[in-house]
This record gives sequence, structure tokens and C-alpha cells, in this order.
Amino acid sequence: MDTNVNVWKANLVNGLILGLIGIVYSLVMYFLDLTFEQWQGWIWIVLQIVILFLLVKTYRDNYRHGVITFGQALGAGVVICLYNAVISAIFIYLLYTVIDTNLMDKQLAYTEGLLLERGLPEEAVEMSMKIQKKIMVPEVMAPISILGSMFYGLIMSLIVAAFVRKEGNPLVDASVTDPENK
Repeated sequence: MDTNVNVWKANLVNGLILGLIGIVYSLVMYFLDLTFEQWQGWIWIVLQIVILFLLVKTYRDNYRHGVITFGQALGAGVVICLYNAVISAIFIYLLYTVIDTNLMDKQLAYTEGLLLERGLPEEAVEMSMKIQKKIMVPEVMAPISILGSMFYGLIMSLIVAAFVRKEGNPLVDASVTDPENK
């Protein structure tokens, strides 16, 4: 039983699947005008964990012959999340530069409304908005989104790996995988 498979190649399709599902989810939220609703972000996190679980489990069953350690499951999850992060960053760039060029202004107005709603002084809101305007440009947001996605991806992968790991019997598996014991 050869379980030495390239985790990058084996999970490319899984990463594309998660990335495309994320794009579809984002577009649905965009067209329903729910982009700035906080609850939809929580739903997406739960959906990502469930989808990531299924994708890592598929990797375990199809490429690892049903056996995977915690570290291997964590690595597969992180690889899937990296592919997803790159796809998401490209989508975010296209969303803000091609699909809706006014979305940045809507997001800045929404952020300003939240700050005023929290009762911050006008000077603090103005200073915060100046910083936000410098940071919230697609050229900056896309790379930062990769870092943020990878951070959340690591946490989700840790959770998923705890449930997906399935280690075989070392006495039985050693005789099958060790080429000297034929």
C-alpha cells in the first residue's frame, strides 16, 4: 500500500472546489444584498468547515487508502485552504475592480456607520476612515485576504484534522508498506 502521494497535486481539485463554492456563495450574498450582514459570515465559516471536512476525508479515502495521521490531515487542509485563498484573492480583486467598482465606497460607508453607531468621537471616526481608505484598495485587500484566509484555514484545518485522522494498525500496516518484508 503506497501512501506517498504528492499532497499538492492530490488536493488541487479540492482547493478549486472550495474556492469555487466560496465564489458562488459570495455572489449569492452580493446579489441578495447581504454582503455586509455579519450572520452570513458566520454561516460561511460553518460551511467552510463542513466542506473542508468532506474534502480532507475524500483525500484520506482516495489517496491515503483510508489512513491518515493528524499531521497529514492538517497539511492537506492547509494546502486546500491555500488554493482557496489564492482563488478568493483573485475573486476579491475582480469583484472590486470589475464587477462592482462602487462596492468599496459602500463598504467604507458601512464601516463609517458602524463606527458612528458605536459612539466614537467624530475625530476618531475621521482618522479611522482615512486609514481605511488607504488600506481598502483592491491591490492591498487581495494579498491581505490571502493572509487572513490562511489564518482561518489553519484553524479550520486543525479542527478538521482532529475528526478526519484515522491511523491504521502499525503491526499490520508495517508489513504491507515495508518493501523489505515481502
